[in-house]
Amino acid sequence: MNDNLRRHRAIKDHLLQLCPEANGHQKQHLLVLAALINGIVGSRHTNLPNIAAKVPTSTKRESQVKTFYRWLKNDHRAQDYRVVFAPFAQALLSSLAASPLVLVIDGSTVGQGGMALLINVVYKGRALPIGWLVIRAKKGHLAEKYHIALLKQVKPLIPADSQVVFVGDGEFDGCRLLRRLDYYGWQYVCRTAKNSVLWLGDDRTNFAGLAVQPNSLVSIAEAAFSKYEYGPVLAVAVWQAPYKEPLYLISNLCLPQEALWYYRKRFRIETFFSDSKSRGFRIDKSHLKEPKRLVRMLLAACLAYLWIVYLGTVAMVDGWHNVIHRTERVDLSLFNLGLNLLEHFLNRDMVIPAAFIPLDPRSF
Repeated sequence: MNDNLRRHRAIKDHLLQLCPEANGHQKQHLLVLAALINGIVGSRHTNLPNIAAKVPTSTKRESQVKTFYRWLKNDHRAQDYRVVFAPFAQALLSSLAASPLVLVIDGSTVGQGGMALLINVVYKGRALPIGWLVIRAKKGHLAEKYHIALLKQVKPLIPADSQVVFVGDGEFDGCRLLRRLDYYGWQYVCRTAKNSVLWLGDDRTNFAGLAVQPNSLVSIAEAAFSKYEYGPVLAVAVWQAPYKEPLYLISNLCLPQEALWYYRKRFRIETFFSDSKSRGFRIDKSHLKEPKRLVRMLLAACLAYLWIVYLGTVAMVDGWHNVIHRTERVDLSLFNLGLNLLEHFLNRDMVIPAAFIPLDPRSF
């Protein structure tokens, strides 16, 4: 049995086991999804001809491309984020809810002329996707209404009574967004600009007016933010070596060092972008233009990403990292460990485990 067939069978069998009551039409959609996930992993690409080249079928490649394209165009419920992906995201969040859930938001280019806005949950040095939107736009900041729409998408997935810390870069300091986070009872740390308006009582200034010096931190509790005087917020200005300029943050946390500690987790989403683009599945090279089709391509690509990270956790928990990597230390990310373990299992004709929820991070 060739590698493409074994990899595809592992994914297909797992998806069908998860949906034992699926009717014939729904099963057909799941089979196409399994083929997409398999092709994305096998080709390390999201361009449809590349994916089709890794599908173990006697169907002509061009016919397989058309099948994928129809699946991406179809508005059938079986391709809906809420039906296919949300249950995995909800289970993942539930497995992590014993500790604060750190949610990181950011945007990135996908396809041709598309911007994806994603929320990921921090997990063992990575950021795992739990929700996304795609908007036809050039690279740059997206309107605040899209930030709020994405919050509304993922809010039902968050376990009740869990502590949530939302982290965003300078694009995500809009007062409507902050008000929504306060309404949800979530904590937040967001970067802002040095010229952002800050109210200290009746005195109006800006973050640059805090006059933070190199290797120091200045914080103001009970401040009001922006021309709308939103608050109270914690305002933080910090300037650490070797950076050439200060960092400015707003938060509803109590302690400035805690806000800074959480904000440093923001870069974890960059690992996801690099894994899903240049180092991984090249979601930016899919050649798709229509946002709805990119949303569905992300559905398959994010499931592929979760599967590979799951394999990385299997490598750590079951000791495979000592076989496929170093014995004295682990330098590879969970994503790269997962790719190496999959290759190891394929080369040795071993059973390939499939799941879309990484193992409990407390187990390794």
